[in-house]
Amino acid sequence: MPHKISQPTLFPEFAAGPDVSDAASSTFIDNMRLPVHRWIRFSAGFSGAWAQTLIENASRRGETRVFDPFAGSGTTLIAAEDAGVPSCGVEAHPFVYRIARAKLARRSAIEAFRQSIKAIRSSAMRRKPELERYPKLIRACYSDEILGELDCLRVAVEASDDGSDAAQLSWLTLVGILRRCSHAGTAQWQYVLPKKSKKTPSRPFSAFDELSRNIVADMFASSAITAPQAILLQADARDCQGVPDGFATLVVTSPPYPNNYDYADATRLEMCFLQEIEGWGDLQSAVRRHLVRSCTQHVPEKAVKLQAVLDDPALESIQSELRTVCEELAKIRLTKGGKKTYHLMVACYFSDLARVWKALRRVCGSPSEVCFVIGDSAPYGVYVPVIDWLGRLAVAAGFKSFRFDRTRDRNVKWKNRKHRVPLCEGRLWAEG
Repeated sequence: MPHKISQPTLFPEFAAGPDVSDAASSTFIDNMRLPVHRWIRFSAGFSGAWAQTLIENASRRGETRVFDPFAGSGTTLIAAEDAGVPSCGVEAHPFVYRIARAKLARRSAIEAFRQSIKAIRSSAMRRKPELERYPKLIRACYSDEILGELDCLRVAVEASDDGSDAAQLSWLTLVGILRRCSHAGTAQWQYVLPKKSKKTPSRPFSAFDELSRNIVADMFASSAITAPQAILLQADARDCQGVPDGFATLVVTSPPYPNNYDYADATRLEMCFLQEIEGWGDLQSAVRRHLVRSCTQHVPEKAVKLQAVLDDPALESIQSELRTVCEELAKIRLTKGGKKTYHLMVACYFSDLARVWKALRRVCGSPSEVCFVIGDSAPYGVYVPVIDWLGRLAVAAGFKSFRFDRTRDRNVKWKNRKHRVPLCEGRLWAEG
């Protein structure tokens, strides 16, 4: 059976809803206007409204159980609850997992959360800040006055943590204001830019009060939801451990793109502030070792044997083409100043995603449908046909067919782009 990559949608009834354009469905932009989704900005995501429409339409066709192997900050799981559908997700990033877990506490006791916030605020107001404990990055991103208030809130939040839903939501309230209160700029993908300043950062106590009020309002709105509570596991998408065989009828997810985005570095500010890490060097052991290898920081030159990865039998369906691309990248990197290990990253990425597809075939029932929000890539200007290769890996893992719905072009407007290879983004569908 031929596999097509084309514009028309494979499942017309799954088109984006009237409030979500096709181009926006694969971005996080509209989430900052949506209840619960808006509590914290997680740029590496996609539209919650689009996901909910997708799930609602699937449920009209028959019994639906949703799974997300890259749950992130909980976009798909929240959308599934809003759609009244059972759902399960796994997330490997320990810090992002905690964010999603806190958001999923939205249907817990509102008064308990209110009392927790009130007690934390009162406790923080009585404390004296201790700034010397913070690492260099944090001192560069906050004035002493702002950091002093945040320190008092942090200590109060930690002192009140009894493991309850209210405590999780209170923790998220603090985490959610850290960027707002920093004078440091933030790049599009959440990397911190201490040398770029915002003119008017928020004051911590005011920001804490404002976000807690928003959370209360969204908890009230969520109280009418009757869907089963989403199940969230801290686990690896490459094996989906803990998820029952045949659970899912619909997978909605956005796996990491092989575009050198460092998901670990995106949370460095928050993790440094909370003193979970000292700095960038700690991210390897604290975060990166848990994640799909989608950036060169995962694959230092001496840590990966390229030939062994390329010989992985799970890659047989794309092996010769993958080998050619990796060999070309290995040559080009020697002419570049940074000598980034894109050749290793690309090989490891597809090896990891082959394992993800195998795990998904186990987790998905028959019939089932998988939707990946994904884009292609061109490191050092060498085109990597991500969409086609992922589709072929899906079929090799036991899915029947794949097809791609293109939603938008990428790499067309940024003046500082590194190459001129046109790229796109959209939805890769696999049928099981």
